[in-house]
Amino acid sequence: MSYIPHTDADRAAMLEAIGVGSLDELFDRVPETLRFPKLNLPDGLSEMEVAAELRGLASANVHAGDYAIFLGAGAYNHFVPSVINHMLLRGEFYTAYTPYQPELSQGTLQAIFEYQSMMCALTGMEVANASHYDGATSLAEAATLARAVHRGKRTKIILSPGIHPQYRAVARTYHQGNELKFVGDKGSATIPDLIDMLDDDTAMLVVSYPNFFGQIDDLSGLATAVHEAGALLCMVVDPIALGLFKSPGELGADIVVGEGQPLGIPLSFGGPYLGFFATRKKYVRQIAGRIVGETLDKHGRRAFVMTLRPREQDIRREKATSNICTNQGLMALAACIYLSLMGKHGLRRVAELCYHKAHYAAAQIDALDGYSVDMTKPFFKEFVVTCPRPVAELNDYLLEHWGIVGGYDLSQDYPNRANQMLVAVTETNTKDEIDTLVEALRDHEAHAGHEHTH
Repeated sequence: MSYIPHTDADRAAMLEAIGVGSLDELFDRVPETLRFPKLNLPDGLSEMEVAAELRGLASANVHAGDYAIFLGAGAYNHFVPSVINHMLLRGEFYTAYTPYQPELSQGTLQAIFEYQSMMCALTGMEVANASHYDGATSLAEAATLARAVHRGKRTKIILSPGIHPQYRAVARTYHQGNELKFVGDKGSATIPDLIDMLDDDTAMLVVSYPNFFGQIDDLSGLATAVHEAGALLCMVVDPIALGLFKSPGELGADIVVGEGQPLGIPLSFGGPYLGFFATRKKYVRQIAGRIVGETLDKHGRRAFVMTLRPREQDIRREKATSNICTNQGLMALAACIYLSLMGKHGLRRVAELCYHKAHYAAAQIDALDGYSVDMTKPFFKEFVVTCPRPVAELNDYLLEHWGIVGGYDLSQDYPNRANQMLVAVTETNTKDEIDTLVEALRDHEAHAGHEHTH
């Protein structure tokens, strides 16, 4: 886009409309000392000099492969097959911002349709949209759907404290200013506690599967209780876990949301990621975002079109369910390629590797003096370690002396969990890396204990 400056005539017309005679008069209310402050900026550089400067800065970066990563908490270091990036760069997938014209966008539309189909198969739901910005946005839009289904007559959303803290914060922010009330997530409520909160005002109950601490809660009877109360059941899920465990559909969920980053998307310093959203067919017209459908063209050939766009610019504003106008197209394509490559057997294998490696790591750490692992519930690829020292101190030591990115410091979000670390183990972590982590924790405690006795 080229920059076209205002002409003198443009400026004169605007000044006249405002009712001032000159630009100086326009800014005379700004104190003179603040109008043109002297900026502490270095002299300008040529393009060649800037390129050299940037290369110098880039050389300070360390490749993620140089570290053993045990940090998860919502973003996971899974293996990304090289074919994904090669496929993403194919010209067939380059398209305009929105595939409004199906005759020009069949590649993109088919990729989205296949992505939706695979997300339905994975979650056990009947319909899925083309994706949201991230998992937290998807949860916020689930609350929007619940509100719409109940026509605003039910205003309570019960959130489990086991849902990612940032997801809960986004949902609350998203719906501030409307009548929805979020309850249940401020304490240490268990699944039975959440069921006790159900009443005639409950629009939706939300649990995480696995929960934020990596654990698999006992959800038997939950769906029945929620549905008897006339509410919807939403599950926030790890898509890799669904390669091994029962689908949310089998457990009675009405809405399934989550973060698709584990499906072939690198960590990328926190984004762009992919929020998936799936639900039952009867709620299809309440789904935010866009949905691609399959049809036949006039020659009887298979074709794809954007079927639903419940956005205020496309339909009457008061009928809109969202102002979401786009989807994470490139990230959805990456997830589509990943799931196609893996198939159900490959995805199960990845999930099994995560499960068994995490359990090996948990057993080794639990055997260390001063450390204990919470084994009260089944867990998938993350587990909580109670440490003898502050987690921040341990993580500094692991990074500086061992090249290990340690687990998540739970005290940042849960003040009652001081000295507790959430450790994530995926298929990318080798046995050597796990053994090194255990050795490093043992070594730190030996040194810390020695210093303490002196």
